Amino acid sequence: MRALCWNGINDLRVETVNDPQIVNPHDVILKVGLSTTCGSDLHFIDGYIPGMREGDVIGHEFMGEIVEVGPEVKNFSVGQRVVVPSFIGCGQCHYCSSDQWSLCDNSHPKPELSEPLLGYPTAGIYGYTHAFGGYAGSHAEYIRVPYADSDCFLVPDGVSDVQALFLSDAAPTGFMGADFCDIKPGDTVAVWGCGGVGLMAQQSAFLLGAERVIAIDRLPERLEMARTHVGSETLDRTSIDGGPEAVTDALRELTGGRGPDACIDAVGMEAGGDGIQQAYDKAKQLLHLETDRAQALRESIHAVRKGGTLSVLGVYGLTDKFPMGLIMNKGLTLRSAQQHGQAYLPRLLEHAERGELDTSFLATHEFPLEDAVKGYDMFKHKTDGCVRAVFRP
Repeated sequence: MRALCWNGINDLRVETVNDPQIVNPHDVILKVGLSTTCGSDLHFIDGYIPGMREGDVIGHEFMGEIVEVGPEVKNFSVGQRVVVPSFIGCGQCHYCSSDQWSLCDNSHPKPELSEPLLGYPTAGIYGYTHAFGGYAGSHAEYIRVPYADSDCFLVPDGVSDVQALFLSDAAPTGFMGADFCDIKPGDTVAVWGCGGVGLMAQQSAFLLGAERVIAIDRLPERLEMARTHVGSETLDRTSIDGGPEAVTDALRELTGGRGPDACIDAVGMEAGGDGIQQAYDKAKQLLHLETDRAQALRESIHAVRKGGTLSVLGVYGLTDKFPMGLIMNKGLTLRSAQQHGQAYLPRLLEHAERGELDTSFLATHEFPLEDAVKGYDMFKHKTDGCVRAVFRP
């Protein structure tokens, strides 16, 4: 089959690889209908997250049709259209039973690669380095899905392939981030980032009862999407250059001097920015002394009101100059996780089917799988207003 493979830093190629096979009796093989780019992919493409090997198939956000079923799969059959969360859960361990699916104890086949850094292994994830399991990814014609009874979700007839695609990762990640905020009627939520996850976090905050959502980004076309498709108020980061204090001042002005009740960081380790702190972060990245440019994270800590909540969805590694004193002295609640997609997908499918959650506008560009390298280049450099590039095998 054909698949998009990692062959080195910033070296992607569409190649012919072996077809996946049933390995465990609980597996299914999926014919991929659609897959999409994700900002977290850029971290290992750019070399900030180690653990990739030449020839690895990448991609973790996908949907498709079941074409082969393992002998012990009970709930699914050939021909069904399903969406699959990016993190793999066994459905039986303490963490899966507690709806903390990305912490699954049993789906990581190479725990020795993540334990030295994290202390414990996370769940496995498709196409995202050997430190996260070394599973083949979704930018391919076919993919093996372990623990199918726990990890596959039927797509209702009223939900299109494109809508279902973003329920794999962007929507549940964004919804989880808003859920972490414990939103109450009348709350104001600020979201850093208007990419796929940030836009879904904004839409989810409204679904969960926020009165106001303020979106922060540097790109005018993405800010326009937040206004048009979500109904967010917007703050153009380029108009307030000057560091976290300048963003804090702008948000205080918009919130009567208090600050947002909750802030969501949907940017992560490659944040754009300005000033001395950004130059410091870039220099340390180049010297491999830290992995993160954490300007969005620092700004959100500064900006959230006293006693507020900070929800961190962006992927991070090693962050320097972390303002822990602000978190403690302001009495903040900090919540973060990789997405627990299985916990949220049934609800999100219902929202999508009723027209209450729109994901389709994220698909700004579509390519055949053979043009996936071009799609990633456009996505990485945000050319032509690209928010997500979608691949059709």
